[in-house]
Amino acid sequence: MFSSLRSRLWLSYALIIVTALSVVTIVLFISLFRNPLLYRQTTERLRAVQAVLVERAKEPQSPPLSALADRGAQTFNVRVIVFSKERQIIHDTSAESEPPIGFPGKINQRRELPIVRDDEGGAWLYSIAKLPDGSFLMAASPRPRLSALSIFNDEFIPVIFLGGAVAFLFSLVAAFLISGWIANPLQRIVNAARGVPAAEVESVRVEGPHEVQELTQAFNSMIARVQASQKSQREFVANVSHEMKTPLTSVHGFAQALLDGTANTEESRRQAAEVIFGETERMQRMVFDLLDLAKLDSGIAELKVSPVDLQVLLASVVEKFTPQSNKAGVVIDLNIPHSLPAMLGDGDRLSQVFMNLVDNAVKYSSRGGTVTVSILSEVDGMKIIVADTGSGIPEAELPFIFQRFYRADPARQGGRHQGAGLGLAIAYEIVAAHGGRISVQSRIGAGTSMEVLLPYSPPVRP
Repeated sequence: MFSSLRSRLWLSYALIIVTALSVVTIVLFISLFRNPLLYRQTTERLRAVQAVLVERAKEPQSPPLSALADRGAQTFNVRVIVFSKERQIIHDTSAESEPPIGFPGKINQRRELPIVRDDEGGAWLYSIAKLPDGSFLMAASPRPRLSALSIFNDEFIPVIFLGGAVAFLFSLVAAFLISGWIANPLQRIVNAARGVPAAEVESVRVEGPHEVQELTQAFNSMIARVQASQKSQREFVANVSHEMKTPLTSVHGFAQALLDGTANTEESRRQAAEVIFGETERMQRMVFDLLDLAKLDSGIAELKVSPVDLQVLLASVVEKFTPQSNKAGVVIDLNIPHSLPAMLGDGDRLSQVFMNLVDNAVKYSSRGGTVTVSILSEVDGMKIIVADTGSGIPEAELPFIFQRFYRADPARQGGRHQGAGLGLAIAYEIVAAHGGRISVQSRIGAGTSMEVLLPYSPPVRP
């Protein structure tokens, strides 16, 4: 019955409310039991009698104090005792029928129940006042006997029960609403979590207490990441399947030609072997690139941070591509200042980034073009720019070029040197691991410029 979070919260609140009301009720009943209505009425009557007698005693033509006490005791049905200045009994209207009552040890008229005991231990309610001549006048009455049921005659009892019932009902309604305010968002999170494997899971509406809102926001963020990861995984599998299909088909076809004797000349066999070798080399590069990306994604590929001389690193990259650029008729212009601020990074990984950028720039530049590699020192890091004078990339393609397996418009394809579309994705991940960013600017017919901003020191990973 109370298996849901909402019902358990409501039951917990109800128990707390019942406990609190019970404690308050018990305290009130104890207070009423110690000072019931009959006691309060008797005390007030005694104070009124004592006040009347004191006022009569102050009158000029008042009778003697003993006569005044006898008359007041008979009229109001109370016991009146007169004490001298020395607090000795001068006159007691019930001296013959009741045990003597001594002067109260401490006069405290502020007490709700002033009680004094006679010589036999009987309890008396009293009210006492000092007269102008220094004597004292006391009005006393035996403390009434009470039963437990007499407490319920108190005028406060109906008010207590009515107020308690209203408070209890209101508290139960408030507890129900509060428990729903907390439990409903959590239940929606549970329902959404159960549907996470689905392709589309709607985000949970943010509401409830601050902590529940933070949990909901974190859950929605996690759902968005999971869905993006699932989408990326599906696209990744589809792209890998597509990319592997063509080389595998070529390898299978030419291997079959070698086996069944279709390639029956030395030249055709050499051609088949070259195709098989080239396609397997292409698949090998693709597998290595995929493994590299997987390591970067999972954080396994830790950066080996050490001082990096960008001037030497970029000069080495340009030197490696000099034969390729000479063959393609492209000039590589290295524009590096003589002195650069020191920086930290993984030299091998950064070399991999710039080799990819320079390789693309040379491949996609037309004969007679120029590739410019330059460095700018900025406040927040080093900016490295690799610009070419090639055909450019369509503006609609620019947001996607760092995606895996993405290749831009055929106008940018490198013919037989075309890759699998993983190089820029790897470069993007390496730069991000260094705490930097990579961006592209391009116009059709005006070339492409890749900008890499690297901080002087990569962030420290926990």
